[in-house]
Amino acid sequence: MEFAPTLGGGAGFVYSSIRLFYDNCPHGGCQRLCAKGLTLAMDFVTSYATCILISLLRRTTMATVKLTVHAGPHNRINCPVSALVETPESVTTAALSAGNGAVPCQVTPAGDGLQVNFIVDHLEAGKTAEYELTLGKEPADSGRGVEVTQGENEVSVSIGGQHFTTYCHGTELARPLLYPVIGPYGDPVTRRLATPADGREMDHHHHRSIWIAHGEVNGADNWSEGESHGRILHRDFELLESGPVLGRIVSNSDWVGMDGWTGPPGRNREILDQRAEWVVYNTPSSVRIMDLHLTLIARNMDVLFGDTKEGGLASIRVEETMEVKRDLGGKIENGIGGIDEDETWGKRAPWCHYSGPVNGNITGVAIMDHPNSFRHPTHWHVRNYGLMTANPFGHSYFYGDESRRGHHTLSQGESLVGIYRYYFHKGDATDGNIRERYHDFAHPPKVEQD
Repeated sequence: MEFAPTLGGGAGFVYSSIRLFYDNCPHGGCQRLCAKGLTLAMDFVTSYATCILISLLRRTTMATVKLTVHAGPHNRINCPVSALVETPESVTTAALSAGNGAVPCQVTPAGDGLQVNFIVDHLEAGKTAEYELTLGKEPADSGRGVEVTQGENEVSVSIGGQHFTTYCHGTELARPLLYPVIGPYGDPVTRRLATPADGREMDHHHHRSIWIAHGEVNGADNWSEGESHGRILHRDFELLESGPVLGRIVSNSDWVGMDGWTGPPGRNREILDQRAEWVVYNTPSSVRIMDLHLTLIARNMDVLFGDTKEGGLASIRVEETMEVKRDLGGKIENGIGGIDEDETWGKRAPWCHYSGPVNGNITGVAIMDHPNSFRHPTHWHVRNYGLMTANPFGHSYFYGDESRRGHHTLSQGESLVGIYRYYFHKGDATDGNIRERYHDFAHPPKVEQD
């Protein structure tokens, strides 16, 4: 019988002892009698060795990394945090914990490690919080999290089993949009979508909930829905991701000119490529946070963004009862202290905020402009009738001076980036502490690794 495994440690000792007895047995037929027993023993030894190896492997891959989150000079509440942790190539999972137990986390392979996402529920200014990340361990079940579900011409997003919004991209639409958007009291916080039957009873039919657009792109009007308007055509989804901490929709679209616009020979109507990454976080129902990372790429030609007030890279049309003009308690505020349209329209500010009653409950929404956005801090095209949008191009209108032009040309191959956060909450900007929440976005907590 030939059986010569290579074993070490405890397994090797057990094997050597059994083999010594077998080889030196004084009985003539013992080797025959013991052969079956030896085979069984060897099976046991092999299994034992395998267990040891698995245990050693787990000890290697399930190493722990200490993460220290520094609040910095700001209080942190329901604050998304992300950290890149270097890991062995074989590690694709990790679990996060703190002193009081498991913490929901979501990891994505990135470079030489994992991008670890989690949410800091509360951390006072100047304080730190300690977390332990166990590499190679499956994260604890944290409920339904953020669910991203694809349907026909739409993708729905739910948080903890509650519908939050739907990304709509049907060919009947002039451009993709998010509708409805459910606020902290469970009611829609954006205006219903206009139909032809609404006629003049509803202003600005092209203001459709949450959307991206601009009114002058190489001469094409891609803001309105008037005659011969441009369109943004959904092309495909690069990523649809659900998870315990966040859900992600990454869509690619084409900006095209009006009917009959041909552009350079062979390029048809395509003017601009759009990549829009929407990230929705798993926060308590009293707060909803959605980030937009927008990249516009001049892939086929030079692209001129014209100087016009008619446009916005991050836009919202709020529910009608929230409108300032209705005198029901609606209010506009911005990051430099402006109140309502006269003090906020066309002004540059790091954030702008709209609040007002929805089914009797004061509800607020802020759009925040990240320091890495194009022309930060942006100008705001915001009106008492319910529109709020980040517009970095319409300078001559905002300053009332034709010599102050805001147009911008993207040379072929160049890109423009806008990074924005939509923050929905109860109350007005003061109630939502938007000045402080802005820093969660623009200056998030620092994370140290040990």
